Amino acid sequence: MNSKNNINADGQANDGSRSERKSFKERLKETRTTRWIRFGVVAALYTGWVIWMQSPIWLLGLILLFDIYITGYIPFTWWKHSKSKTTRAVMSWVDAIVYALVLVYFVFNFVGQNYQIPSSSLEKTLLTGDYLWVNKVTYGPRVPMTPIHFPLVHNTLPVVNTKSYLDWPSAEYRRLKGLRNVESGDIVVFNFPAGDTVSTKLENSAEYYDLLVKHYGWKEVNTNKDMFGDIVYRPVDRRTNFVKRAVGLPGERIKIKGDTIYINGKKQAVPENAQFLYFALMNRPLDEEQCHELGIALADVQMIPSNRPEFQYTVDAMPGTDKNGSYLYQLPMTQQMIDRLRSERQLVSCLRWDGSAQEYYLFPSGIADAEQWTLADYGGVDGLLIPRKGMTIELTPRNWLIYQRCIRNYEGHPDAALKNGKVYIDGKPAETYTFAMDYYFMMGDNRHMSQDSRFWGFVPEDHVVGTPVFVLVSFDPERSIFNGGLRWNRILRDANPDK
Repeated sequence: MNSKNNINADGQANDGSRSERKSFKERLKETRTTRWIRFGVVAALYTGWVIWMQSPIWLLGLILLFDIYITGYIPFTWWKHSKSKTTRAVMSWVDAIVYALVLVYFVFNFVGQNYQIPSSSLEKTLLTGDYLWVNKVTYGPRVPMTPIHFPLVHNTLPVVNTKSYLDWPSAEYRRLKGLRNVESGDIVVFNFPAGDTVSTKLENSAEYYDLLVKHYGWKEVNTNKDMFGDIVYRPVDRRTNFVKRAVGLPGERIKIKGDTIYINGKKQAVPENAQFLYFALMNRPLDEEQCHELGIALADVQMIPSNRPEFQYTVDAMPGTDKNGSYLYQLPMTQQMIDRLRSERQLVSCLRWDGSAQEYYLFPSGIADAEQWTLADYGGVDGLLIPRKGMTIELTPRNWLIYQRCIRNYEGHPDAALKNGKVYIDGKPAETYTFAMDYYFMMGDNRHMSQDSRFWGFVPEDHVVGTPVFVLVSFDPERSIFNGGLRWNRILRDANPDK
């Protein structure tokens, strides 16, 4: 018996050795036709991707693919020959998961990805709770700057609350060829420009790091971990995702007067779904069901009690002489909402907010505050010139206030500074500066309730992710799934009907 067992064991070992000693020609001859077909399809797709990447070195990956599908020198499927059922079962799941993650990695980085709308800044075009499919091919996909990252989360792994990416290795900004550039009116997903330095406890709040420093001071923000957590740096492609409308393009001059946008002095049409903040006097109260039908988030509705001084002050400022209303609200509305409330004889009068009372600082600091810019009247007399790649500006003290963040934070000159009225870049005095990237001015359609370029400035081209194509699914965060929480009418809806 022992002799027989040894012979069997030796026989198995010898069979394995013979398999390993198979010649290249033998391996090719034994490969099934279906394997050749699968290899051909995968190799064609991979070669197309390499051509798109314009990096011939990646063609070496065809050698690995050839071995995986044809020759099998590397024993990737060793577990299929294991005697252990447990090993085969576990490894089959591992194999499937790894394959799926690799596929997801390539699709999410080079084709498109789903994103959620977390706030009401683009209402009524996009709603809080919308899940969007964002096309990355239109503007050209951005080659990952942090290539080693977990593909199903953005910058933080849930539960363990650690980074979902490695800082090294990293890559310089590069974008593959797309179908077109960003156009005026496009809705764009981009990484938050002011999100380079973040407070881990407040990363997803409206108070970004620069504002925290202005409100609490640098020392408090960087030492009080109980309140602010750790202060960390995020690479460009790991910064929080925002979605806004591109209203100003590279090289254009933007100005806002009376809530109307002017580009190079030309008046721009207001998107049909744009909404503004109003004081609305009504003769009966708004209820939750009405807000739901109108599409107004309850969190955005504020009732002003009649015993407060501002009640009568606001009513007196409203147009019209017959103001027999007892209910004063501050809420965002489109013109269609106003017309409906008037037709139902509920709205007595309304007054659009002038955008003057600011909780946060407007961009650029030092100019907007000194010249009393508001959300409704922004840009001063001449407006803001949006940087364009190759455009040269004179480095005056005023221009420094406008473009210092572009020069220091986005274009790699962190030591640039204004000293005694003179700008120094890389330690040398400079009278002019030529921009290395294109920039955009982004705004939300919820014009008075959107944190956008009016607060934190221009969006660099290397922060652009893609453009939403359609709404995958939409959930109303104020309703349960069994009580109208699923917005059936928004499934597969165009994400930018105004374009």
